[in-house]
Amino acid sequence: MVAATEHRAGIEHDGKQWQARVNGASVKTLAELASRIALVCFEPGSHALLSGAAENRRRFVDWGLFHVEPGFLECWRRYARALRQRNALLKSAHDEVSLESWEHELQHSGDLITAMRISYLAQWELALLDATAKFLPELPVAKVSFVRGWRAEDTLAAALKSSRDRDQAMGFTSVGPHRADWRINFGRLSAKDGLSRGQTKLTALACVLAQAQQFATVHGDWPIVCLDDLASELDQRHQQHVIELVTASKAQVVITATEAIPSLATLQVSRFHVERGDFTALL
Repeated sequence: MVAATEHRAGIEHDGKQWQARVNGASVKTLAELASRIALVCFEPGSHALLSGAAENRRRFVDWGLFHVEPGFLECWRRYARALRQRNALLKSAHDEVSLESWEHELQHSGDLITAMRISYLAQWELALLDATAKFLPELPVAKVSFVRGWRAEDTLAAALKSSRDRDQAMGFTSVGPHRADWRINFGRLSAKDGLSRGQTKLTALACVLAQAQQFATVHGDWPIVCLDDLASELDQRHQQHVIELVTASKAQVVITATEAIPSLATLQVSRFHVERGDFTALL
């Protein structure tokens, strides 16, 4: 792995507007700031990645694409704009020509987004297999499946056209990449509803760490890794596995806890006590 690249960044918000700098240079947009400072997080709510709404899983994949696929953000913006326009037309007077125009844009950008998601998931699945083997060796091999957001036998263009009457009745677009989803199965066990609570947490952790590994495959070093309340989420054995993994990665890691974590006792790390927003360095 290439040696980690060091950046200095800061952001300030006065309640009305924000200012940010990266390596001393001003940053104009949040998208630019996010592109320069990649961060993955495992926290008590991370199990919702698997057990929650499909929106969580779309956001997860799109985060990865934002950081590894240069053309993704512009393509996503084009799709989002076309989707807003089509939804507005569905709620207004019937305009076949305008609908066809925006559906063409939806189909074009939507097909590109779908192709990028499929490619990303295929690469991420390789890192996931390694992570789940470490944290869930008792389960069968993980398999990731992708749901495009419309019937597999149709093209997106055909799906949009055939859904017009139904969409006009509902007032929104019911098919497309904005309805996509992905799932993990371990043999016949679904990660969404077939695992124990502990296994679901470990699978979510494996997803996050696999995404960090996939990021490193493209960029040469890991994103910032945040592990919130690690001691309450994992037993000591799994805490040890996580800390060994992220330590070996040379990533910058931020760990929060309400009590000391035994696995950190022998490591040279900076420790802080936080109380009511005040940070105090601990020796």
